[in-house]
Amino acid sequence: MITKELHINFEAAVDAVNAYKDPFPADILLKLYAYYKTATKNYNRPRSKKPIINAFKANALFQAQGLSESEAMQAYIDLVNQYFSTLK
Repeated sequence: MITKELHINFEAAVDAVNAYKDPFPADILLKLYAYYKTATKNYNRPRSKKPIINAFKANALFQAQGLSESEAMQAYIDLVNQYFSTLK
């Protein structure tokens, strides 16, 4: 079940990622992508112009497929917090 607090924290984490100007490492981006897509129930196929990117995204989604929406939200929040804590 998605609580109001979880949703607020998830939106804050998404906003932090979107506001960040430096590039993220590819592995972090792929995890964020998969967690976000799972958390928002967006099951559309990856649509990059480069097949290799689609393959990496599909693999990331495959790895996150067992997560519920709330678990994906929490995983996204945890990853964002962990990543930004390493920058300090």
